[in-house]
Amino acid sequence: MDRSALDAYLGEFLQVHAFRDYCPNGLQVEGRAEIRRIVSGVTASAALIDAAVAAGADALLVHHGYFWRGEDGRITGLRRRRIGRLIEHNLNLFAYHLPLDAHPEVGNNTTLGRELGLTVSARGGDNDLVVLAEAPAGLYLADFAAIVGKRLGRAPLVVGEGGRLLRRVAWCTGGAQGYFEQAIAMGADAYLSGEISEPTVHLARESGVAYLAAGHHATERYGVQALGGHLAKHFGLEHHFIDIDNPA
Repeated sequence: MDRSALDAYLGEFLQVHAFRDYCPNGLQVEGRAEIRRIVSGVTASAALIDAAVAAGADALLVHHGYFWRGEDGRITGLRRRRIGRLIEHNLNLFAYHLPLDAHPEVGNNTTLGRELGLTVSARGGDNDLVVLAEAPAGLYLADFAAIVGKRLGRAPLVVGEGGRLLRRVAWCTGGAQGYFEQAIAMGADAYLSGEISEPTVHLARESGVAYLAAGHHATERYGVQALGGHLAKHFGLEHHFIDIDNPA
């Protein structure tokens, strides 16, 4: 597939124009013009780039790319080594942040819900990034935490009483603890995201809404896999997901 055609397709499919993001979405580093094999992963780290090169990829598809707002724009040090490696091997880098979080079919929020057995019933917050689902009958917080731990391969940090019966669960993947109050306003009994900080604990205790921090990386492994699979199915491209472990 032609690189420019893939860039245009992903921009339209993910509705990139609808988002005001913290980084450029789309082709971030240009490589070879023809793409047959794609490697996907969460973050464009040096380890993932090396794995993509070893796999013979023509393009690397990630959720966390480069050129974040407020960063020093100079291409030196670690950034120079990463980008230099991409250029050396003529490897394209495609990155999609908020558009991949929000997409109703392959987005991080939708795919995490599938992993946890939850079906999105409502969306809210900025760019509809907070999603809500009706909890299965008889689901208690302790049970839900156990499901999260089993499906994601790591036990979440839980603020709340395990014996609480859940009626509605809200979530937003990654570093979305800032949307906790929006989830509360949507009527959630529990909110799941990737990260937690000191003020979040007090908000959970005082609101009576449970909070689960399940890992930034762990909650965002599924969208980019689904997007890569979508491209493989629709365009006959070869796709491999490579998970570079990250405990955060």
